[in-house]
Amino acid sequence: MITVLALHFVLAAVAPPLFRRFGRSAFYALAAVPAGSFAWLILQHGAIYSRTDAEPDPGADTAGTGGAIAQVLPWIPDLKLELAFRMDALSWVMSLLVLGVGALVLVYCARYFKAGDENLGGFGAQLLAFAGAMFGLVTADDLLLMFVFWELTTVLSYLLIGYARTRLSARRSALQALMVTTAGGLAMFIGLVILGTAAGTYRIQAIMELAPALVTGPAGAAVGAAVVLILIGAVTKSALVPFHFWLPGAMAAPTPVSAYLHAAAMVKAGIYLVARLAPGFNETAYWLPVVLGLGLATMLVGGYRALRQTDIKLILAYGTVSQLGFLTMVVGLGTPEAALAGLALLLAHGLFKATLFLVVGIIDHQAGTRDIRQLSGVFGSARALAVVAAIGAASMAGLPPLAGFVAKESVFEAFVDYGAGSAAGQLLLAGLVIGSILTFAYSARFMWGAFSVKTGVAPTPFKPIPPAFLAAPAVLSALTVLYGLWPAPVDGWIQPYAALVAAGGAVDGGAGYLALWHGFTPALGLTAVTFALGLAMYFGRPAVSRLQDRVPGWIDGDRAYQLTIGALDDIAVWVTGRTQRGSLFFYLSVILTVAFVLPLTALLLARKPLPDGLYLIDPNSPLQLVAGTGIVIGALAAVRANKRFLAVLMVAVTGYGIALMFALQGAPDLALTQVLVESIILVAFVLAMRSLPAELRDRTGGKYRLVRVVIGLSFGVTMIFVAIYALGARVALPVSLEFPRLAYEGGGGLNVVNVILVDIRAWDTFGEIAVLALAATGVASLIFVRGRGDNIQTSSTVAEGTVGRLHRARGSTRDAAALATNRRFAAATRDAWLVAGRTLAPERRSIIFEVVTRLIFHSMIVFSLYLLLAGHNLPGGGFAGGLTAGLALTIRYLAGGRFELREATPVSAGALLGIGLATAAAAGLAPLLLGGQVFQSAIIELWLPVFGDIKFVTSTIFDIGVYVVVVGLVLDVLRSLGAEIDEHFEEGPPESPDAESGGPEPGEVPAATTARGHQ
Repeated sequence: MITVLALHFVLAAVAPPLFRRFGRSAFYALAAVPAGSFAWLILQHGAIYSRTDAEPDPGADTAGTGGAIAQVLPWIPDLKLELAFRMDALSWVMSLLVLGVGALVLVYCARYFKAGDENLGGFGAQLLAFAGAMFGLVTADDLLLMFVFWELTTVLSYLLIGYARTRLSARRSALQALMVTTAGGLAMFIGLVILGTAAGTYRIQAIMELAPALVTGPAGAAVGAAVVLILIGAVTKSALVPFHFWLPGAMAAPTPVSAYLHAAAMVKAGIYLVARLAPGFNETAYWLPVVLGLGLATMLVGGYRALRQTDIKLILAYGTVSQLGFLTMVVGLGTPEAALAGLALLLAHGLFKATLFLVVGIIDHQAGTRDIRQLSGVFGSARALAVVAAIGAASMAGLPPLAGFVAKESVFEAFVDYGAGSAAGQLLLAGLVIGSILTFAYSARFMWGAFSVKTGVAPTPFKPIPPAFLAAPAVLSALTVLYGLWPAPVDGWIQPYAALVAAGGAVDGGAGYLALWHGFTPALGLTAVTFALGLAMYFGRPAVSRLQDRVPGWIDGDRAYQLTIGALDDIAVWVTGRTQRGSLFFYLSVILTVAFVLPLTALLLARKPLPDGLYLIDPNSPLQLVAGTGIVIGALAAVRANKRFLAVLMVAVTGYGIALMFALQGAPDLALTQVLVESIILVAFVLAMRSLPAELRDRTGGKYRLVRVVIGLSFGVTMIFVAIYALGARVALPVSLEFPRLAYEGGGGLNVVNVILVDIRAWDTFGEIAVLALAATGVASLIFVRGRGDNIQTSSTVAEGTVGRLHRARGSTRDAAALATNRRFAAATRDAWLVAGRTLAPERRSIIFEVVTRLIFHSMIVFSLYLLLAGHNLPGGGFAGGLTAGLALTIRYLAGGRFELREATPVSAGALLGIGLATAAAAGLAPLLLGGQVFQSAIIELWLPVFGDIKFVTSTIFDIGVYVVVVGLVLDVLRSLGAEIDEHFEEGPPESPDAESGGPEPGEVPAATTARGHQ
């Protein structure tokens, strides 16, 4: 089963190149996948219908499970997550439709679409992937895995319905289908979680075995609510009232999509879910009212609306809605007879409805219209097509000797038995008969509208039909005839499921059997009534049409949907207009007020005493008082500052004070990291502020000043007590007590903090460095307009004579400045260390800063490498080492400017981020190749000459990736907020007198074009 899934998705991934090479004929290659899978499915018949052995070992690849085959692939054993698949009789029958009809539809597509259509690659890939997703859905033996496939079919159906993305109707219908089915899917997901939690397992087979105890046990109410939520998902997916409107709208999709998704596959997902749960949960409180009530309403509404349509595709669409309601009633009834009849009808419906949709596609393709008011005399032009359509329509109407007749006879038989002696049952049976009469009438309307000669309508021009185009519906119609004449094989496929329903607590008695002739029974009498009244409605269609015109319009589901969406849009606009006011004060007030009111309310209602052992100052560390005082002073000064630079500096004071607190509490790693982070942030703020006014203006004052003070103090005080209560609320030993042992024995390191980051929670760290890379990319995207800031040429490049090509598209003033700067580089290649300092205007240079940079730059780089390599056992690590290297680059940039930064780092920031992420990912995936787990570390002990005994832990490679990512992040910030803003300043109008006299002399750089403003 996993191989079948993999084949579908792998070939879907390579489908676009196939279509570019072979055109629309590539559909044949795609059809080979479900066709081959269908052949494999047939070969599994013996395994499914003969095995009766015990439950398999979960670790086994394949085993028999009492009339089923199962395959389990462990994923995350500790979380009990696994890829569990199971195929029993129900899954096997559903797979027949999914794979068989899917293969025929793909063959049909090879002649339906035009040869030069450029969008076929994506369409074919999506249709094949949809077939795989449906197969996964019906074979999944885990609720969560089934939901994944469920939502995958939703997304793929959205893409397929919106194939004609240039048409507004297609985009609107696709979005409508997505919204409705996704909303139902969310409700269903909640129900699945509740059901899995109540059962203690998410394995579907285990849940069905526990179902009687779950329904009658202490969790019965929760299980009943879960079942209702799951049924909401089924109702929306299968387009039942009141969500039926999305299916006719989805007819904007190409006809092959309608034939597959909306007749044989996707809409059957809800039917399958009802059939899967019926044996165990049909006795819950709301099961029958939902299933029977909505099913009957859908059957009647769909049949009524089908008689009003003039588009033959919409006749079939509303007929599908009606039949889906019919199917839901039958499979959800929960009796063995209904289970047998339900699956029989499901197969019959898939055959005749797919046939008819494919016929509609041929008519539309060859005649250019689907309107019954324009179609006339098609029977004379396409007799073979008319015969195929007549078989499908007759089966849909329930005429013998076809599949629809056999299935509908079984349905009537089941409901006759169910309704015996019950007024509600008799009413339900009457509703079924009325719905069947409507089905007969719109089936006849379809044939009349598509093929008859109409008075006053000119014959419709009809192009000849290629045999390959007619092949798929012809095969389906032949199967419909074969099914009707020889229903015994289908009966054998379905009987195990009917027996399962009986074992699940349904009424006693056998499920009966499928046959073309059961004798003179009440069901046959109901069929005769259906035929007679259906013919009467067909021949009296003018009177029926006039009567329908006089009936006031019922509530239109589509209009109700549009009104609901419009109301939501209006509410969103109203809320947005009153919340998104462009006021930072308002935003912060709302956020902080909510952030302290809710926790404060919880604290007051809980009435918990304060934990014991509280102290304001640690008597063993009086310096904490000094650090705390500095933090408070820094915070107050930042609030009162009237200059941006002063405010940022005071914020940094609070950060350095917190670092001191960490150090005093015995956390050197945290203290070191806090100091480095605070320093980098300080530089980034100062660089960014060059583009902002120096003074802080537009402060909120007057009556709001007191509000700000109250909110700020309330938030701060509340968070203090929340932290205190949280620390005192622990009732179990913290897991961190085991970290030192785990760090040494499992991670091979003495520095617990670093081992946690690169080993114990390496997944979290990998996610964090990925976020760092995204943040750096975001900053660069906001600042750069030409690239990532790596287009500054080095002195070596200039020396080779390329200076004349630098920034050729810029203005003349900028070109002169760039040329002059690079000439200075070219003249100084003999002394390449801190060359860029010479390009600064004299009044902007700082000799002391340059000297200090020359003294400490290399030492800082070496120290950063020491922190990287020593961090596994001593304070440090890749993050601290990367920040140290970034600070070294920052100092060099401040001393020499953007050209010096380019000289110091010839590798681009984007390359460093990519290399770092790739290194970290490789360190995580490499253990898989050696039979380990992702991010598993290995400890390698060896002896080397000179160095002696060496203990190397492979998580150091992951730490190297962290180091490179952090260096790339700092470099990106320096080039974004530093070098690029420098360039923008240089592009501004020159302020020096040289500009007025025609520009600088050759080899001279004007002060105005080199001023950076950060010194």
